[in-house]
Amino acid sequence: MRQSNTTIAIPPGETIKEQLEDREMSQKEFAARMELSEKHVSKLINGEVQLTPPVAEKLEMVLGVPADFWNSLEAIYREKLAKVEAENEMDEDMAIAKNLPIREMKSNKWIDFSSEKSSLVKALRQFFEIARLTLLFEKPELAPIVYRRQSVSEKAGYALLAWAQQAKREARKVETKRINLDLLRERLPEIKKLSILQPEDFCPKLTEMLAACGIAIVFLPHIKGSFLHGAAFRDGKKIVVGMTVRGKYADTFWFSLFHELAHILHDDINKPEGVSEQEERDADAFARQTLIPDDDFAAFVLKKDFSRKAVMAFAEKQQVLSGVVIGRLQVEKHISFSAHNSKDIRPKYEIA
Repeated sequence: MRQSNTTIAIPPGETIKEQLEDREMSQKEFAARMELSEKHVSKLINGEVQLTPPVAEKLEMVLGVPADFWNSLEAIYREKLAKVEAENEMDEDMAIAKNLPIREMKSNKWIDFSSEKSSLVKALRQFFEIARLTLLFEKPELAPIVYRRQSVSEKAGYALLAWAQQAKREARKVETKRINLDLLRERLPEIKKLSILQPEDFCPKLTEMLAACGIAIVFLPHIKGSFLHGAAFRDGKKIVVGMTVRGKYADTFWFSLFHELAHILHDDINKPEGVSEQEERDADAFARQTLIPDDDFAAFVLKKDFSRKAVMAFAEKQQVLSGVVIGRLQVEKHISFSAHNSKDIRPKYEIA
């Protein structure tokens, strides 16, 4: 017997069992009379195998109950069993849905659904392109990703799942060449120079540059509670890089981008077990070194002149956004986190 909150599915075997008890007939004798194995009879009584029309004919001979009755009983059982399973799966998926950032997913038009519980679950299954939401956790290999975020929590993990799936869906709209990591290495200096441009100017150029390397970059709104900055993963014959702007500072965007490019160049995105803390540190070091070489930064710091004029001059020399210099100075505690945060020297981005 299987049941959900509203439905009970009773197999025909329960009726067979009652018939045998009324006759005081053992399952062994019954199996012999039915010309079936005892194992098959046991499974039939427990609803583990289907009651087929030929078996229904035998039941009519042995128990004197018409075959049509048994066939009808089996059909009803299978119908109710399907309903029980569907309802239980719906309840399990609804428990997962409660942890997903539904409100933001809907406001961003990633999903659309009515007030019905089944409508929400169906929309989420279609969004994740999966038969059941529970498969996201039963088969985590369905969505392997490498990501950069500042904190880890269960809620953040669910938000990450939704965000990465949308990145995958958006990336399908981006045409890319074959993956070419050698070309990506060559273009790192050019990509860095894009940081001095405005988003409306650098976004199409960055998209074109990375597409030539087999990488589809997509820009998505930040999901509250995800602590997410960027993610990189393989999807078919292309690599997907999803970027957001948590905190809105432009330097965070560029650091996160080069962090994700490091994971790609270090082949971290092909590791089924995910990245280690050391690999995360290595990606951070790569991003720092690529944006501002350590030796150049150390020489700048030695002068101990962190005035607006000095920062702007150093950024111009490095051909990088001034905010990148300020962000690094703040993180490495050469200046306070409140210093040089005006938009004209440390700009902000917003992805709508």
